[in-house]
Amino acid sequence: MKRLIQPGFAMALSLIVTGTVLSAPAYAVENQEAAAYEEVEKGPNNGRMLRQDGFAIELAIFEDGVPPEFRVWATLNGQPLSPDEVKVRVVLDRLGDVQDKIGFYRQEDYQRGDMAIYEPHSFAVALNAEYQGKTYRWAYDNFEGRVDIKDDIAAANGIETVKAGPGTIHQTVTAYGELINPVESTRDIVARFAGVVKKVHVNLGNQVEKGDSLVTIESNQGLNAYTIKAPIDGVVSGRYVSAGEQTDGQTLLRLINNRELVAEIYVFPQDRSKVRMGSPVVLEVDGVEQPAEGVISYIGAEIIEGQGFPVRIAIDNAAGVFSPGAFVHGRITVARYDVPLSVKRDGIQAFRDFQVVYAKVGETYEVRMLEIGAQAGEWAEVLGGLEPGTEYVTSNSYVIKADIDKSGASHDH
Repeated sequence: MKRLIQPGFAMALSLIVTGTVLSAPAYAVENQEAAAYEEVEKGPNNGRMLRQDGFAIELAIFEDGVPPEFRVWATLNGQPLSPDEVKVRVVLDRLGDVQDKIGFYRQEDYQRGDMAIYEPHSFAVALNAEYQGKTYRWAYDNFEGRVDIKDDIAAANGIETVKAGPGTIHQTVTAYGELINPVESTRDIVARFAGVVKKVHVNLGNQVEKGDSLVTIESNQGLNAYTIKAPIDGVVSGRYVSAGEQTDGQTLLRLINNRELVAEIYVFPQDRSKVRMGSPVVLEVDGVEQPAEGVISYIGAEIIEGQGFPVRIAIDNAAGVFSPGAFVHGRITVARYDVPLSVKRDGIQAFRDFQVVYAKVGETYEVRMLEIGAQAGEWAEVLGGLEPGTEYVTSNSYVIKADIDKSGASHDH
């Protein structure tokens, strides 16, 4: 679907003569000179005047209450000619070998183009006019939102591209919290029978596996010795006795299994109805570059004052990169749907009143005005303004925007 500019007011094409250069960015095509613009003569209808041997055409883009269209007025030696006396044809050559051929028909005292001029208004123009057996020809460039950058220079500036195609939009809600040890991952080690500690086999911070010896105790009844084994894999996070001490029902050691952690995050009350058991979650953990992923395994029934509804997500910490107490930022996927055409949101920039991406054809980049639908996460749905398969800029698109803004390469909307 081709995007048309919103209705506004009559505007002339700000046309640039063939051969002139719109801009000369520091990293653009070699040997470009400073930007040069022709002083364009405007007609009574605010259109561009084209003159040859006393015959003149005024060509304007009109968009007052209608999609943008060409309108033409013809004169001979300053006197208006009937639209029936002049035959006009316009050909627009767009980037990527796209050609628009426009015919004209009479309406009141002017000729009206037979197709809308969709955005961007960036093209080379060829106009032929026939009057009393003579043909008049003009050709000029009207480029906007366009810049040339050599591939090696683009690579050096971190400009990356992909081809536009189908995508999956993930609608998410945000929640914050911290990493904790689940209850089942912590064990307090106590003596089954009271007695004297004969030997402590581990020290604070030791990694143990299930079944490893922890403490040997001589029972006060019968003086029999027995050894307490580790009930889980884990780390010795607390040691509270030494050899020769009485157990006296106290906690001897504490084991924590940090290989399985839980992210406890809090969902805002207005988002609670969107969250479900099993919803996928991406977790960004303070101090860790790689995010963690999991699914919701618990949703609290009550609001924790000042925080929200608690939800929990189990995290595999076999690599040991996460630590209890670390702050986490969670993105919970609450809906997902496939769209036929999407672009990365990082590539979207502002241009005039539009949101755009920069299409790449060869070593030329040019704006594509987007009609955007749903946006979530990394992707935005495209409803119009971009053809499927178009190569467009995804990374460092601001570099291109800055150069186009500097060049002033746009007509006056």
